[in-house]
This record gives sequence, structure tokens and C-alpha cells, in this order.
Amino acid sequence: MTTTSRIPVRGGELTVGQWGALGAGPPVLAIHGITANHLAWGMIAPLVPGPVVAPDLRGRGGSGSLPGPYGMTAHADDCVAVLDELGVDRAVVVGHSMGGFVASVLAHRHPDRVARLVLVDGGAPLPPTKTDIETALGPAVARLSMRFASHDEYRDFWRQHPSFATWNPFIESYVDYDLTGSAPSLHSRVNGDAVRTDFIDLHTGADPRAAYEALPPGTVFLRAERGMFNEATGLYPDPDAIGLKVTTVPGTNHYTILLGEDGARAVAAALS
Repeated sequence: MTTTSRIPVRGGELTVGQWGALGAGPPVLAIHGITANHLAWGMIAPLVPGPVVAPDLRGRGGSGSLPGPYGMTAHADDCVAVLDELGVDRAVVVGHSMGGFVASVLAHRHPDRVARLVLVDGGAPLPPTKTDIETALGPAVARLSMRFASHDEYRDFWRQHPSFATWNPFIESYVDYDLTGSAPSLHSRVNGDAVRTDFIDLHTGADPRAAYEALPPGTVFLRAERGMFNEATGLYPDPDAIGLKVTTVPGTNHYTILLGEDGARAVAAALS
């Protein structure tokens, strides 16, 4: 069961999801991807022995109205503010997709706060073919300018995404939480300016690059076998080019490595 709280950060308050009570085991700080929200971790969190704390990053979910500046360093500092407010000295830090870049920057800037780092299909430099946002993200960015008459219509939009061919209640909760406004003009909570700023920073920013270059070779990197749109080639086509301790999770794509049974078990095992 997840609960949410509001934690003060620069410019307002960050919404933070939490599974389990702090003090019940080693805490995990879970950082979601570029257009996601804390419920991206909803399938994994119950499989982890200790508590899981997962913020809605600035410009997403319940933190959608928070102003910039955005970028990996801003998000990392927000995450440290979450740890401070909750009284967590050190956490196992895991990041998916863009969250992997945020997690790496956090570990680079605040190494004393990170007990262990786990990257999930993100955090290492992406191939040059992934640098156009519309091509790279497809429906995930297209939806930001769209309006929907109902939650059912929004679910149907996501059901058409090739990576969500196998639907489950965790995907549905994740999608439902993203929607706000009033019918027939419901829309995503995600701030498009935040997404575009962050997309540029994770590809070209100096801080993400420095953080990646400082990662120990033994850093755990879980790689989805398939890509953003369930294509046969993964987001990271060449595991050897990642340069870390890479494990490819069979049968998963960029989304189901979190929101599918096989992926969730693999990520939870890496965190436990």
C-alpha cells in the first residue's frame, strides 16, 4: 500500500510516494523516468524487503506545477531534500531511464548518501540515434499536448503503445495517476518544458557525463532486452558499450522492466 506526502523543496513542495515504514529495513530511493511518476515503482516496491521512497520529480505527477530550473542536478538535489526531510542518512538509490541519470548525479554529488546504486535501462550515454525527442519518446511526449474525454480514453491511448501489449493493474494505476483536469479536457500532469529541458541535459549536460565517468565499473546496470517501443533492439543496443556490470533482463522492454512481472522481480532482486 502506498502513501503520499508533500516535502518542501525550492519553489514549493514535492509529492513523494512511500511503501513501507522507515526503519523497517534498508531504505530504497527510487527515481522514475522522464515522463513518468512514482507509481512506475508500484509493482517493484512490494517485492522489496525494506521501505521504498519514490518522488514525483519536479514537473511530473503531483509535482507537476513545481517551477524550474530542471535538469539532472536539480532533480538530484530535490531527492537529497527528500532524504533530509525523512531523516534518511543513506539509501539504496535506483533510477530508471532518465532517473538513472539523476541517480548517477546524486551519487556523484552526494556519495555519502548512497549505500548502493542500481541503474535500470538509463544513466549511461545513449546512442546518437536517440537524441531527437519526438523520435525517442513517441507517444510519451505526443500525449503532453493532447486532451482526453475520459480515463477510459486515456487508458486506450496507452493500451495501443507496443510496450504495453500485456496490460495489468499496476500499469493502469500508473496511467490513471498521470491524468488531471476535468472531462472532456483531461490531460497529463507532466510539464512539457521540464521534459524538453531534461531531455537535452541528459544527452549533453556536463554533470550527467561527469557522473557517468565517475561510476565504478562494478555499478549494477539492468538492461531491458527490448526497446522503448518493444522493438527487438534495446535502448542500449550494445551491452559492452555501457561499461558497467550489465545484466540483460530477458523478455523485458524499456517499460516492462519495471511494470512487468519478469522485470519487477529482477529489479527487486537487485535492490534486496
